[in-house]
Amino acid sequence: MASNNTDSAQDSLPAAGADSGPDLLAAPIALTRQLEQIVDKRINILRRIHETGSISEAARLAKVSYKAAWQAIETLSNLAGAPLVEKVVGGSRGGGTQLTPTGCVVLELSERLAQAREEVFAQFSSRSLPGLVPVGATTLRTSMRNQFPATVTHIVRGAAMVHLTLEIDAQNSIKSTLTQESAQLLGITQGSRVLALCKATAIEIARHVQTDAKTPVIKGNVVRSARNDKGGEVTIRLAGGTSLVGFSRSGHGLHLGDEAQAVIAPQAVVVALFS
Repeated sequence: MASNNTDSAQDSLPAAGADSGPDLLAAPIALTRQLEQIVDKRINILRRIHETGSISEAARLAKVSYKAAWQAIETLSNLAGAPLVEKVVGGSRGGGTQLTPTGCVVLELSERLAQAREEVFAQFSSRSLPGLVPVGATTLRTSMRNQFPATVTHIVRGAAMVHLTLEIDAQNSIKSTLTQESAQLLGITQGSRVLALCKATAIEIARHVQTDAKTPVIKGNVVRSARNDKGGEVTIRLAGGTSLVGFSRSGHGLHLGDEAQAVIAPQAVVVALFS
């Protein structure tokens, strides 16, 4: 059995021809609308599988681990609502993996949308300010209130996790923790420009916050404060102009213009790449 074209049966791929539900197309259009917001290696891995007939070979060509490639397939399949790949037994290649009809549609739609997006960006490039990133390429439709650009300034790779330091401005940084597979799929390196996201409920704001030495303290000035007696939402503006929405406890005593501090746990910070 050829090692490059045969994938482990332990991944429980559906066999070719197996019934994947009443709607083979599932929701590829909805999926690709999400994919055009976040550019990473997932679609590239799907394309490699289509070309090589092997998950392991697709992982090698995409320069990620087999586990990361499989994670990419699982994520895409979950979003599509149907399997995107299936196991092939026998044949000229001795078995392997191929795209399902849904997988083929997702791949084609993604490629067409990418081409169309580049054409639109090219038309507007002469009218854009230098360094301006198109809003449609960076804004995600998500419940997370906090979305802001940051730069990866430091990376520490552990056995299973990758720890990032993200600079918001010259005075403020936060940290984020990713799995090795997620870091590989995103292709994050030192100096990468990323979009940091976190829920308002994950940010604690106070006049003085309590945190450990490893979690950075963010400093800013209050621009909105509600329910001082009972606690609630507070917005602070950082030195670089970024606004953060978080929550303060009852009796926080913060008023407009006051200096305040905020803290975000690294596990609460999600990282996305600009498209």
